This record gives sequence, C-alpha cells and structure tokens, in this order.
Amino acid sequence: MQEVIKHIEENSDNYVNELKDYLRIPSISTLSSYKKEMLNCSKFVSKKLKDAGMNSVKIIPTKGHPLVYGEWLKAPGKPTVLIYGHYDVQPVDPIKLWKSDPFEPVIKDGKIWARGANDNKGQNFVHIKSVEAFMKTKKKLPVNVKFLIEGEEEIGSSNLESFLKKNKKLLKCDAVLISDTSLYAKGIPTINYGLRGLAYMEIEVTGPNKDLHSGSFGGSVANPINELSKIISKLQDKNGKVTIPNFYKDVLPFTKKEIENIKSLKFSDKKYANELGVNELQGEKGFNTLQRLWGRPTLDCNGIWGGFIEEGAKTVLPSKATAKISMRLVPNQNPELIAKEFTKYVKLIA
Repeated sequence: MQEVIKHIEENSDNYVNELKDYLRIPSISTLSSYKKEMLNCSKFVSKKLKDAGMNSVKIIPTKGHPLVYGEWLKAPGKPTVLIYGHYDVQPVDPIKLWKSDPFEPVIKDGKIWARGANDNKGQNFVHIKSVEAFMKTKKKLPVNVKFLIEGEEEIGSSNLESFLKKNKKLLKCDAVLISDTSLYAKGIPTINYGLRGLAYMEIEVTGPNKDLHSGSFGGSVANPINELSKIISKLQDKNGKVTIPNFYKDVLPFTKKEIENIKSLKFSDKKYANELGVNELQGEKGFNTLQRLWGRPTLDCNGIWGGFIEEGAKTVLPSKATAKISMRLVPNQNPELIAKEFTKYVKLIA
C-alpha cells in the first residue's frame, strides 16, 4: 500500500491540474444550451477511465445526457465493487455572489473552489485516480471494479432507472460505492444508507394577454404574481406541514432504533443556524432538525419570477408569473403519484 500512496503523493500536482481541467468544463445538465459541454465532459471522463487502466470503457447515449462506463474484472474470486458518480453540475446563478469564476478553479487555504469541486467531480475523480495509482504501481486491483458515472444526477437521473433495469448483468456487483453524501462531522465515520428523492413541478399563472401599466389597469384585473403567491402560501400550513392531500400517506416512519441513533448524536440547533446565517430554524413541527433533514418529506419554492425584475422601477402589471417547486420525498412515496396529487391540489386552490 505504501507504494500506492507514494505514487499518489509524487503525482499530486498533476492530479490537481487534471482535476482543474475537469472542473473547467461547464457541464450544466439542466440547461439545454450546454448539451455540447455535457458531451465533452463525458468524453473527458471516458479518457480518464482509460488512462486509469479500465477496460470496456464506453460512452452510453440516453434520451438525455450520456452515461460513462468502464470496468476491470481481472480479480477472480474477489468481490466486485461498482463505483457511482456524476459529472453534471448545478447552474451557477446568481453569478454575482461568486467571488471567482465558477468554472476557473481557484485554490484557497488548500481547498479548490469551483462549481462541481464538491459535488461530484472532486469525489469521482478521487476514485478514478485511486484506481489508477493501484494500476500504475501494482498492475492490478485487489477487487473487481466497475465505474458508472452519469450526467443527469442534478436533474433527477430520469434515464438512469431504465438503464439499470436493462443492464442488470452488466452492473452486477457485491457492493456499490458512492461518495456523494455528507460526513456528519469531522472525525466521525458516517454511513449514509439513504437520500431523499425528488418530485419537481412548475406552476404558471396567466392573466391579461400582455403586460399592462399598473397605473392604468391596476385594480381591474388579477395580478398573476399576487395569485401565484397565494397558491404557494397554501401549499404548507403554519406548522410546516405540506397541505397536499395524501402527501404523507405512504411515508415510512422512523424506527425506534433510528430515533435513538439520531438523538444520540451531538447536534446544536443554534450552531447550525449560525453556520447557515439565519436567526432561527424552521420546519415541520413534531420532529427535530436531523429528523426533518434525513427522513421527512418537504416542499420548497426554488424560484419565482414574472413582471419586471431588473434594476430600477417599472410599474408593470405582468401577464404571467411562474414558480418552480421541489418536493423532497422519503421511502415509500411515489413521485408520480405525488406529482398527480400536487397538480390536482394546485388546480383546486387556484
């Protein structure tokens, strides 16, 4: 093992430079205008897997962005580990809040600052280079390894499930390694055994057939932004409960052991609030902060727009308003059913 570690230390500068190249690719999966960059990023990952000594490396097309697969299966009798990661990243808005170019990596205090450095390019790059270090020094791995790195994690992995079902033999393994979760605290080993899922919706409220002057028409027609705000305000009650019918119907409750484990962790609401820069924490009543974060479903407005949003003033009565809503789901909740219930409820209260 010392030989492997020595190789990594001797090549650390090269690794950092390669990671910077990876981070420079603006692989924003949710924006169609970045389709070319997404493909380029999949090619980058493919090359790095080949450089690491992986076999059968291929870029696999999907209805959306491609998957990248590679394997090394020359350890007969040993377990097979499937390493999962994703090369896509979130949009960088609002760009004004960035202190440096999100796609031009900067090293500060020993840390790399760039979009994707911590989610998830940095982690999957570490896996690739760790495997490469073994292959360069020992010419083999202690276990069989398969890589599956996708390009749609940030938008719900909509094409991953069908690929998994169709390729069970290809992906057969004894364990899956995912480094895309959080460490509870420094020095405390953490095993994450689940993450909340997602149902993502968009609401559009329309009014007059064109933007109007609020001085001439205000008070005579409904303002779409006002009406949209009313709809959003009715999606949760004062206790933080989501008001959509049947939203909690299939929620898997915490086990007694899970509740005990969570309560045993040292956690300060005050410290957590300070880290986030808020005066107080809020959420569903009847559950502590960690329970709400780890095992309770939520509903949040991720964006809302309409009318005039530039600098200065414009007395416009907008013709439409739009909001994006995400619902984080827990075990046993069906995202398709939740989406249907959401749609029915919004139409009911609109």
